Order: sequence, then C-alpha cells, then structure tokens
Amino acid sequence: MGFKVAVAGATGNVGREMLDILAERRFPADQVVALASPRSINTEVSYGDKILKCKVLETYDFSDTDICLMSAGGAVSKEWSPRIGAKGCVVIDNSSVWRMDPDVPLIVPEVNADAIVGFAKKNIIANPNCSTAQLVVALKPLHDHAVIKRVVVSTYQSVSGAGKEAMDELFAQTRAVFVSDPVQSHKFPKRIAFNVIPEIDVFMEDGFTKEEWKMVVETKKILDPKIKLVATCVRVPVFIGHSESVNIEFENPISADEARDILREAPGCLVIDKREKGGYITPHEAAGEDATYISRIRDDPTVDNGLVIWCVADNLRKGAALNAVQIAEVLINRKLITPKKQAA
Repeated sequence: MGFKVAVAGATGNVGREMLDILAERRFPADQVVALASPRSINTEVSYGDKILKCKVLETYDFSDTDICLMSAGGAVSKEWSPRIGAKGCVVIDNSSVWRMDPDVPLIVPEVNADAIVGFAKKNIIANPNCSTAQLVVALKPLHDHAVIKRVVVSTYQSVSGAGKEAMDELFAQTRAVFVSDPVQSHKFPKRIAFNVIPEIDVFMEDGFTKEEWKMVVETKKILDPKIKLVATCVRVPVFIGHSESVNIEFENPISADEARDILREAPGCLVIDKREKGGYITPHEAAGEDATYISRIRDDPTVDNGLVIWCVADNLRKGAALNAVQIAEVLINRKLITPKKQAA
C-alpha cells in the first residue's frame, strides 16, 4: 500500500515543481493532495496525467496523511508545520523557519542522509536554501577527500528564487526596455532587467544579507561546523538556475585532476569541464535537470591546497522541490515511516 502525500503551496513555482517531480519519479503515493490558501480553492494543478483541485490548507485534516511537502512560505510553515507534525504527518519544509532548529534535521540526501533520524522529535525536516543545496552537493566529496578549511562563494541567483512575481517582473522590465516604456520595479529594490543586484533578503547589522548568512550557517550544519565560509549573493536576470563561483581552501593537498575524478563519481554531481570554448554548463542548460553541474575546475594559485569551481543547478528542482522529494524517498527507503492506512 502506498503513501498519502500532501503538497502545501501547490500553486506556487516550487509546489508545482514538487507535483511534477513526484509524478516523474513515480513516488509510491496512492493519493496526492494539492493544498493552497483560501483564495486558490479549486484552482487546478497538474500531477502527471491527472488534474488536482486545490483544497484549503487551514481546513484540511492531516490525520490520515503520511507526508506533507510544505512550500507555502515561512509564516504559514511556522504556524502549521507543528500542528501537522502533531497529527503524525511528517513535514518536509522548504522555508527557512526550521532550518536552524536543533531538533529539526536539515537534509541534503547526497550529503547527510544519516542525520534524518532526528526527525521524530518534531516530525519536521528542513530543506536547505537553494544556493546552499547545490553548494554542499559539490563540496561534500571534496571535503571527504581533503578536508575543507575555507570557502569563498559568489552566487548568481535566478529570479525564480524570489517567486512567480519576480519572474513576471523580469519579463515585464525586459519588454519595457525593448519598447521604450517606463521600467517599474516592485519585487526588487532596483531594476533587474539587464542588471545585477547584490542584495538578496534583508541586510543584517554586519553588512551581510540574510541570504549570505543562510549559506554560512546551513553549510556548517549540513556539512561541518568547522568550515569557514563567506558569501556574496547576487540576483541576476536569469529566469531559472543558480550559478556559483566557489574558491575552496583545503587542509590537505588536492589537485584539479583529482577533484575532477572525485566529482565525476559523486552522487548528484555531473562534471562538464572541457577546457575549450563552451566547455562548461550555464543555468539555461541546467534548467529542468536534476544534477548539480560542476565546471571550470582549476587550481587556485593564491593559496596552498586551493581549488576554484563553477557550480550550476536548477534552483526550483535540486534547490527546492527535488531535494524535498528525495528526503521523502529516504524516509521510505530506510523504513522510517509506514503508510498510516497500512498501520491502522
């Protein structure tokens, strides 16, 4: 007997992607339920070759539901995830609300799947920030081999990370530039069309943004608290796909050739690294794909035991929806949960 799965926030970018990925991966669900806010009641969303009508999250009974993929935003998750967990339904949350809670595992299956066992304390598992997820997939196998001391990362993050309204704004601004209409900014603090914005999330007292802070603390929690990391996060006029330029300093020697071989064998990684024109991956090519792509692997001559890599992934998939579904698969494959109907 299969599982009953609810997708909360089913009308959003990530929610729709979750439904697509559940169908693509033939997730063992007998029933999938789409949940949204009251204004989206009966809105139709696709799940494989089926059409689901959205039900209202606030009035849904989770007592017979096994897993809730939560992508309804931080405020909703903060209020509802504990209530859902108390019903015996495991919440896999895509917001930042629960990530640093010591009683909530923060999981990237290719990196720290063993940490999932702590989920039973609150029945909540956190999905990391999209830029963190692809980074730690690339760092993990290198850290296992040569021990990472320090990471300097600059991100080039697509507008889809800020939601559908952000994607619409990029489209509208781009069109306005071409037809000489006024360019209006609502979602972003400055124009995003034909521009880059070094501000994602709010500024903190130390001058870093919260997005940059997330990358630091999440990498430490997922991978190793001893790793020193500093980030500059930048929004770029790309619809889907986050890119990262990553400088890594190791305790032990590691060459670019060794790193390339290690990453080729690593789970979730796909190396495209030809030292020729076009011999690398861009976010356009990564869109719709599951892998974390790694290119431009080279020695960093400015430090001992240093490497530089270029890392690209679809932020709606590995950065959010795919990772959440993979977490659910770990729960099932390790027999950490059983279907409630069967258990009854």
